[in-house]
Amino acid sequence: MPSGLAFHLVKALLLENIHPEAERVLASRGFEVQTHSTALGADELVQALDGVDYLGIRSTTDVTADVIAQAPSLRAIGAFCIGTNQIDLDAAAEAGIAAFNAPYSNTRSVVELAIAEIISMARRLTEKNANMHAGLWEKTATGSHEVRGRTLGIVGYGNIGAQLSVLAEALGMRVLFYDIADRLPLGNARRVDTLEELLKQSETVSVHVDGRVENTNLFGAREFALMPRRALFLNLCRGHIVDHEALHDALASGHIAGAAIDVFPQEPKKRDAHFVSKLQGMPNVILTPHVGGSTLEAQVDIGRYVAGKLADYEQTGSTSMSVNFPDIAAGPFQAHRIVHLHRNVPGVLASLNSIFASSDLNIGAQSLATRGQIGYAITDVQGAPQPGMLDELARIDGTLRVRLLG
Repeated sequence: MPSGLAFHLVKALLLENIHPEAERVLASRGFEVQTHSTALGADELVQALDGVDYLGIRSTTDVTADVIAQAPSLRAIGAFCIGTNQIDLDAAAEAGIAAFNAPYSNTRSVVELAIAEIISMARRLTEKNANMHAGLWEKTATGSHEVRGRTLGIVGYGNIGAQLSVLAEALGMRVLFYDIADRLPLGNARRVDTLEELLKQSETVSVHVDGRVENTNLFGAREFALMPRRALFLNLCRGHIVDHEALHDALASGHIAGAAIDVFPQEPKKRDAHFVSKLQGMPNVILTPHVGGSTLEAQVDIGRYVAGKLADYEQTGSTSMSVNFPDIAAGPFQAHRIVHLHRNVPGVLASLNSIFASSDLNIGAQSLATRGQIGYAITDVQGAPQPGMLDELARIDGTLRVRLLG
Protein backbone atom coordinates (compact mmCIF):
# COMPACT_ATOMS: atom_id res chain seq x y z
CA MET A 1 0.00 0.00 0.00
CA PRO A 2 1.20 3.59 -0.55
CA SER A 3 3.30 5.05 2.22
CA GLY A 4 3.15 8.70 3.22
CA LEU A 5 2.13 8.62 6.86
CA ALA A 6 3.92 7.50 9.99
CA PHE A 7 2.52 4.13 11.04
CA HIS A 8 3.62 4.33 14.65
CA LEU A 9 3.82 7.10 17.19
CA VAL A 10 7.04 9.01 16.66
CA LYS A 11 8.23 11.45 19.31
CA ALA A 12 9.84 14.81 18.56
CA LEU A 13 11.33 17.31 21.01
CA LEU A 14 11.67 20.95 19.93
CA LEU A 15 13.87 23.25 22.03
CA GLU A 16 14.76 26.96 22.07
CA ASN A 17 11.36 28.40 21.24
CA ILE A 18 11.26 27.07 17.67
CA HIS A 19 8.37 28.63 15.76
CA PRO A 20 5.01 26.84 16.24
CA GLU A 21 4.89 26.20 12.49
CA ALA A 22 7.38 23.36 13.08
CA GLU A 23 5.11 21.74 15.66
CA ARG A 24 2.14 22.12 13.33
CA VAL A 25 3.97 20.46 10.42
CA LEU A 26 5.23 17.55 12.50
CA ALA A 27 1.88 16.99 14.21
CA SER A 28 0.13 16.97 10.84
CA ARG A 29 2.53 14.22 9.73
CA GLY A 30 1.71 11.99 12.71
CA PHE A 31 4.40 13.01 15.23
CA GLU A 32 3.86 13.49 18.94
CA VAL A 33 5.60 16.81 19.67
CA GLN A 34 6.95 18.24 22.91
CA THR A 35 8.32 21.78 23.09
CA HIS A 36 10.66 23.64 25.42
CA SER A 37 11.28 27.37 25.29
CA THR A 38 14.99 27.36 26.17
CA ALA A 39 18.20 25.49 25.43
CA LEU A 40 19.18 22.56 27.62
CA GLY A 41 22.53 21.71 29.13
CA ALA A 42 24.12 18.31 28.52
CA ASP A 43 22.64 16.48 31.53
CA GLU A 44 19.17 17.98 31.01
CA LEU A 45 19.32 17.17 27.31
CA VAL A 46 20.23 13.53 27.87
CA GLN A 47 17.33 13.17 30.27
CA ALA A 48 14.91 14.91 27.92
CA LEU A 49 15.96 12.69 24.98
CA ASP A 50 14.83 9.48 26.68
CA GLY A 51 12.50 7.84 24.16
CA VAL A 52 12.74 10.77 21.71
CA ASP A 53 13.16 9.97 18.00
CA TYR A 54 13.64 13.49 16.58
CA LEU A 55 15.30 16.56 18.12
CA GLY A 56 14.89 20.15 16.99
CA ILE A 57 17.31 22.85 18.19
CA ARG A 58 18.51 26.29 17.24
CA SER A 59 22.03 27.66 17.77
CA THR A 60 22.43 27.39 21.56
CA THR A 61 21.91 23.72 22.43
CA ASP A 62 25.09 21.65 22.07
CA VAL A 63 24.58 18.09 20.84
CA THR A 64 27.94 16.55 21.69
CA ALA A 65 29.27 13.06 21.07
CA ASP A 66 28.62 12.27 24.73
CA VAL A 67 24.97 13.33 24.43
CA ILE A 68 24.59 11.31 21.23
CA ALA A 69 26.04 8.21 22.88
CA GLN A 70 23.32 8.43 25.54
CA ALA A 71 20.41 8.89 23.13
CA PRO A 72 19.95 5.46 21.47
CA SER A 73 16.43 6.18 20.21
CA LEU A 74 17.41 9.38 18.37
CA ARG A 75 17.04 9.14 14.57
CA ALA A 76 17.59 12.69 13.37
CA ILE A 77 18.44 16.22 14.52
CA GLY A 78 17.02 19.35 12.94
CA ALA A 79 18.99 22.58 13.32
CA PHE A 80 16.35 25.28 12.85
CA CYS A 81 19.03 27.75 11.73
CA ILE A 82 21.90 27.87 9.26
CA GLY A 83 24.84 26.78 11.41
CA THR A 84 25.44 23.20 12.55
CA ASN A 85 28.66 23.62 14.53
CA GLN A 86 26.64 23.00 17.73
CA ILE A 87 26.17 19.38 16.57
CA ASP A 88 28.92 16.76 16.45
CA LEU A 89 28.04 15.73 12.90
CA ASP A 90 30.59 12.90 12.67
CA ALA A 91 29.42 11.33 15.92
CA ALA A 92 25.82 11.67 14.77
CA ALA A 93 26.53 9.95 11.44
CA GLU A 94 28.43 7.15 13.19
CA ALA A 95 25.41 6.63 15.45
CA GLY A 96 23.06 6.55 12.45
CA ILE A 97 21.54 9.95 13.21
CA ALA A 98 20.80 12.24 10.27
CA ALA A 99 21.15 16.02 10.64
CA PHE A 100 19.37 18.75 8.70
CA ASN A 101 19.51 22.55 8.75
CA ALA A 102 17.93 25.54 7.02
CA PRO A 103 20.63 26.92 4.71
CA TYR A 104 18.40 29.37 2.82
CA SER A 105 15.32 30.26 4.87
CA ASN A 106 16.73 33.22 6.81
CA THR A 107 19.08 34.55 4.13
CA ARG A 108 16.98 37.61 3.37
CA SER A 109 16.60 38.51 7.05
CA VAL A 110 20.37 38.49 7.63
CA VAL A 111 21.01 40.51 4.48
CA GLU A 112 18.43 43.17 5.37
CA LEU A 113 19.99 43.57 8.83
CA ALA A 114 23.43 43.98 7.26
CA ILE A 115 22.16 46.66 4.87
CA ALA A 116 20.41 48.49 7.72
CA GLU A 117 23.58 48.44 9.81
CA ILE A 118 25.81 49.61 6.97
CA ILE A 119 23.58 52.65 6.45
CA SER A 120 23.21 53.27 10.20
CA MET A 121 26.96 53.27 10.73
CA ALA A 122 27.67 55.38 7.65
CA ARG A 123 25.19 57.99 8.92
CA ARG A 124 26.32 57.56 12.56
CA LEU A 125 22.72 56.99 13.60
CA THR A 126 23.62 55.25 16.86
CA GLU A 127 25.39 58.36 18.15
CA LYS A 128 22.70 60.75 16.89
CA ASN A 129 20.01 58.62 18.51
CA ALA A 130 21.89 58.53 21.84
CA ASN A 131 22.39 62.31 21.74
CA MET A 132 18.70 62.95 21.07
CA HIS A 133 17.65 60.73 23.96
CA ALA A 134 20.09 62.66 26.13
CA GLY A 135 18.49 65.95 25.04
CA LEU A 136 21.30 67.08 22.73
CA TRP A 137 20.33 68.55 19.34
CA GLU A 138 23.49 67.97 17.30
CA LYS A 139 22.51 68.78 13.73
CA THR A 140 25.66 68.29 11.64
CA ALA A 141 26.86 66.39 8.58
CA THR A 142 30.29 65.76 10.10
CA GLY A 143 31.21 62.08 9.84
CA SER A 144 28.05 61.12 7.94
CA HIS A 145 28.28 59.58 4.49
CA GLU A 146 26.11 58.09 1.78
CA VAL A 147 26.81 54.45 1.00
CA ARG A 148 26.43 55.10 -2.72
CA GLY A 149 29.81 54.94 -4.43
CA ARG A 150 31.57 53.33 -1.46
CA THR A 151 33.29 49.93 -1.71
CA LEU A 152 31.84 46.96 0.15
CA GLY A 153 34.10 43.95 0.66
CA ILE A 154 32.27 40.68 1.34
CA VAL A 155 34.23 37.86 2.95
CA GLY A 156 32.40 34.63 2.11
CA TYR A 157 30.25 34.65 -1.03
CA GLY A 158 27.72 31.94 -0.19
CA ASN A 159 23.96 32.40 -0.05
CA ILE A 160 24.03 35.40 2.29
CA GLY A 161 27.14 37.05 0.84
CA ALA A 162 25.82 36.78 -2.71
CA GLN A 163 22.41 38.26 -1.87
CA LEU A 164 24.05 41.05 0.12
CA SER A 165 26.12 41.73 -2.98
CA VAL A 166 22.99 42.22 -5.10
CA LEU A 167 21.24 44.56 -2.65
CA ALA A 168 24.38 46.58 -1.97
CA GLU A 169 24.94 47.07 -5.67
CA ALA A 170 21.32 48.24 -6.02
CA LEU A 171 22.20 50.97 -3.49
CA GLY A 172 25.07 52.06 -5.71
CA MET A 173 27.92 50.40 -3.84
CA ARG A 174 30.93 48.88 -5.54
CA VAL A 175 31.23 45.24 -4.45
CA LEU A 176 34.33 43.09 -4.04
CA PHE A 177 34.28 39.59 -2.61
CA TYR A 178 36.70 36.94 -1.43
CA ASP A 179 35.91 33.24 -0.99
CA ILE A 180 38.10 30.15 -0.79
CA ALA A 181 35.56 28.35 -3.03
CA ASP A 182 35.08 29.15 -6.70
CA ARG A 183 31.97 31.37 -6.75
CA LEU A 184 30.23 32.96 -9.71
CA PRO A 185 29.97 36.77 -9.31
CA LEU A 186 26.49 38.27 -9.42
CA GLY A 187 25.87 41.60 -11.15
CA ASN A 188 29.00 43.72 -11.27
CA ALA A 189 30.62 42.22 -8.17
CA ARG A 190 34.31 41.46 -8.63
CA ARG A 191 36.21 38.59 -7.09
CA VAL A 192 39.63 39.25 -5.57
CA ASP A 193 42.33 36.64 -5.12
CA THR A 194 43.29 37.23 -1.48
CA LEU A 195 41.72 38.47 1.74
CA GLU A 196 44.50 41.05 2.01
CA GLU A 197 43.60 42.50 -1.38
CA LEU A 198 39.96 42.82 -0.36
CA LEU A 199 40.72 44.46 2.99
CA LYS A 200 43.01 47.09 1.50
CA GLN A 201 40.33 48.23 -0.98
CA SER A 202 37.15 48.05 1.11
CA GLU A 203 35.66 50.95 3.05
CA THR A 204 33.13 48.54 4.56
CA VAL A 205 33.80 44.85 5.25
CA SER A 206 31.03 42.33 5.98
CA VAL A 207 31.92 38.76 6.99
CA HIS A 208 29.78 35.73 6.03
CA VAL A 209 31.93 32.61 6.47
CA ASP A 210 31.03 29.29 8.08
CA GLY A 211 31.81 28.17 11.61
CA ARG A 212 34.67 25.78 10.92
CA VAL A 213 37.48 25.79 13.48
CA GLU A 214 39.95 27.02 10.86
CA ASN A 215 38.11 30.35 10.78
CA THR A 216 38.83 31.09 14.46
CA ASN A 217 40.28 34.62 14.79
CA LEU A 218 40.14 35.09 11.03
CA PHE A 219 40.01 38.80 11.87
CA GLY A 220 42.61 40.13 14.29
CA ALA A 221 44.92 43.12 14.66
CA ARG A 222 46.69 42.43 11.36
CA GLU A 223 43.46 42.29 9.35
CA PHE A 224 42.01 45.45 10.90
CA ALA A 225 45.28 47.28 10.25
CA LEU A 226 45.02 46.37 6.55
CA MET A 227 41.63 48.07 6.23
CA PRO A 228 41.52 51.76 5.21
CA ARG A 229 41.38 54.25 8.06
CA ARG A 230 37.81 54.99 9.16
CA ALA A 231 36.45 51.80 7.58
CA LEU A 232 33.34 49.99 8.86
CA PHE A 233 33.20 46.33 9.92
CA LEU A 234 30.30 43.86 10.25
CA ASN A 235 30.16 40.30 11.60
CA LEU A 236 26.83 38.51 11.33
CA CYS A 237 28.08 34.93 10.93
CA ARG A 238 30.06 33.33 13.81
CA GLY A 239 31.47 34.90 16.97
CA HIS A 240 34.75 33.03 17.12
CA ILE A 241 36.04 34.39 13.82
CA VAL A 242 36.80 37.83 15.31
CA ASP A 243 39.35 38.72 17.99
CA HIS A 244 37.24 41.16 19.99
CA GLU A 245 40.21 42.58 21.84
CA ALA A 246 41.78 43.52 18.51
CA LEU A 247 38.50 44.97 17.26
CA HIS A 248 38.14 47.02 20.44
CA ASP A 249 41.63 48.44 20.01
CA ALA A 250 41.01 49.29 16.35
CA LEU A 251 37.79 51.08 17.29
CA ALA A 252 39.35 52.89 20.25
CA SER A 253 42.21 54.17 18.10
CA GLY A 254 39.78 55.45 15.48
CA HIS A 255 41.25 53.27 12.75
CA ILE A 256 37.91 51.47 12.47
CA ALA A 257 35.08 54.03 12.48
CA GLY A 258 32.23 51.67 13.32
CA ALA A 259 31.30 48.05 13.85
CA ALA A 260 28.11 45.99 13.85
CA ILE A 261 28.35 42.69 15.71
CA ASP A 262 25.51 40.16 15.93
CA VAL A 263 27.47 37.11 17.10
CA PHE A 264 29.96 36.65 19.94
CA PRO A 265 32.62 34.15 21.08
CA GLN A 266 30.58 33.40 24.19
CA GLU A 267 26.84 33.86 24.09
CA PRO A 268 24.33 33.43 26.93
CA LYS A 269 22.41 30.18 26.83
CA LYS A 270 19.08 31.69 27.85
CA ARG A 271 17.01 34.72 26.98
CA ASP A 272 17.31 37.68 29.38
CA ALA A 273 20.64 36.35 30.70
CA HIS A 274 23.37 38.84 31.63
CA PHE A 275 25.69 39.72 28.75
CA VAL A 276 29.16 41.28 28.85
CA SER A 277 31.31 42.41 25.92
CA LYS A 278 34.50 44.42 25.52
CA LEU A 279 32.63 46.41 22.86
CA GLN A 280 29.85 47.69 25.11
CA GLY A 281 29.60 51.47 25.49
CA MET A 282 31.63 52.30 22.40
CA PRO A 283 30.18 54.97 20.08
CA ASN A 284 29.05 53.89 16.62
CA VAL A 285 29.09 50.22 17.61
CA ILE A 286 25.89 48.26 17.05
CA LEU A 287 25.51 45.16 19.22
CA THR A 288 22.60 42.79 18.59
CA PRO A 289 21.86 39.45 20.34
CA HIS A 290 22.32 37.00 17.45
CA VAL A 291 19.14 38.11 15.70
CA GLY A 292 20.33 38.16 12.08
CA GLY A 293 17.79 35.52 11.10
CA SER A 294 15.24 36.36 13.76
CA THR A 295 12.34 37.77 11.81
CA LEU A 296 8.88 36.27 11.98
CA GLU A 297 8.98 35.55 8.26
CA ALA A 298 12.28 33.69 8.51
CA GLN A 299 11.22 31.70 11.57
CA VAL A 300 8.03 30.54 9.87
CA ASP A 301 9.98 29.45 6.79
CA ILE A 302 12.64 27.71 8.89
CA GLY A 303 10.04 25.92 11.00
CA ARG A 304 8.22 24.64 7.93
CA TYR A 305 11.38 23.68 6.02
CA VAL A 306 13.29 21.76 8.71
CA ALA A 307 10.20 20.06 10.12
CA GLY A 308 9.39 18.91 6.59
CA LYS A 309 12.88 17.46 6.20
CA LEU A 310 12.55 15.53 9.47
CA ALA A 311 9.13 14.17 8.51
CA ASP A 312 10.36 13.18 5.04
CA TYR A 313 13.28 11.31 6.56
CA GLU A 314 11.01 9.42 8.94
CA GLN A 315 8.39 8.51 6.38
CA THR A 316 10.31 8.03 3.12
CA GLY A 317 13.97 7.79 4.20
CA SER A 318 14.81 10.90 2.14
CA THR A 319 18.11 12.52 3.13
CA SER A 320 17.89 15.38 0.65
CA MET A 321 19.93 18.34 1.98
CA SER A 322 21.24 16.43 5.00
CA VAL A 323 24.48 17.90 6.32
CA ASN A 324 26.01 14.60 7.44
CA PHE A 325 24.38 11.79 5.40
CA PRO A 326 24.69 10.85 1.73
CA ASP A 327 22.05 12.72 -0.27
CA ILE A 328 19.14 10.68 -1.65
CA ALA A 329 15.89 12.44 -2.57
CA ALA A 330 13.37 9.66 -1.98
CA GLY A 331 9.68 10.10 -2.70
CA PRO A 332 6.57 8.02 -1.94
CA PHE A 333 6.75 4.26 -2.40
CA GLN A 334 4.60 1.15 -2.74
CA ALA A 335 4.65 -1.84 -0.40
CA HIS A 336 7.85 -1.79 1.68
CA ARG A 337 11.03 0.30 1.76
CA ILE A 338 14.24 -0.67 3.55
CA VAL A 339 16.83 1.99 4.37
CA HIS A 340 20.32 0.87 5.28
CA LEU A 341 23.06 3.16 6.62
CA HIS A 342 26.53 1.67 6.64
CA ARG A 343 30.23 2.35 6.49
CA ASN A 344 31.41 2.93 2.95
CA VAL A 345 33.18 -0.38 2.39
CA PRO A 346 33.05 -2.75 -0.61
CA GLY A 347 30.42 -5.47 -0.75
CA VAL A 348 27.60 -3.99 1.33
CA LEU A 349 25.16 -3.65 -1.57
CA ALA A 350 25.90 -7.20 -2.71
CA SER A 351 25.20 -8.47 0.81
CA LEU A 352 21.94 -6.53 0.97
CA ASN A 353 20.73 -7.90 -2.35
CA SER A 354 21.75 -11.44 -1.44
CA ILE A 355 19.56 -11.28 1.66
CA PHE A 356 16.65 -9.85 -0.34
CA ALA A 357 16.98 -12.68 -2.89
CA SER A 358 17.13 -15.37 -0.22
CA SER A 359 13.97 -13.86 1.31
CA ASP A 360 12.14 -14.06 -2.06
CA LEU A 361 11.88 -10.28 -2.28
CA ASN A 362 11.97 -8.69 -5.71
CA ILE A 363 13.66 -5.27 -5.90
CA GLY A 364 11.38 -2.64 -7.39
CA ALA A 365 13.79 0.28 -7.05
CA GLN A 366 17.13 0.88 -5.39
CA SER A 367 19.35 3.90 -4.75
CA LEU A 368 22.82 4.06 -3.22
CA ALA A 369 24.84 7.15 -2.34
CA THR A 370 28.06 7.63 -0.39
CA ARG A 371 29.56 10.54 1.49
CA GLY A 372 33.06 10.12 2.83
CA GLN A 373 33.05 7.09 5.10
CA ILE A 374 29.24 6.69 5.07
CA GLY A 375 27.04 4.81 2.60
CA TYR A 376 23.25 4.91 2.39
CA ALA A 377 21.00 2.54 0.45
CA ILE A 378 17.25 2.78 -0.11
CA THR A 379 15.54 -0.30 -1.52
CA ASP A 380 11.86 -0.70 -2.41
CA VAL A 381 10.93 -4.38 -2.30
CA GLN A 382 7.92 -6.28 -3.59
CA GLY A 383 6.66 -8.88 -1.19
CA ALA A 384 6.47 -9.17 2.58
CA PRO A 385 9.79 -9.06 4.48
CA GLN A 386 10.29 -12.25 6.47
CA PRO A 387 10.56 -12.25 10.29
CA GLY A 388 14.16 -11.81 11.32
CA MET A 389 15.25 -10.30 8.01
CA LEU A 390 16.01 -6.90 9.59
CA ASP A 391 18.22 -8.61 12.14
CA GLU A 392 20.04 -10.31 9.29
CA LEU A 393 20.49 -6.97 7.50
CA ALA A 394 21.77 -5.41 10.72
CA ARG A 395 24.44 -8.10 10.95
CA ILE A 396 26.00 -7.09 7.62
CA ASP A 397 29.53 -5.93 8.33
CA GLY A 398 29.63 -2.11 8.61
CA THR A 399 25.93 -1.61 9.26
CA LEU A 400 25.15 1.52 11.30
CA ARG A 401 21.35 1.52 11.14
CA VAL A 402 18.58 -0.25 9.24
CA ARG A 403 14.88 0.63 9.11
CA LEU A 404 11.78 -0.89 7.50
CA LEU A 405 9.24 1.63 6.20
CA GLY A 406 5.71 0.76 5.18
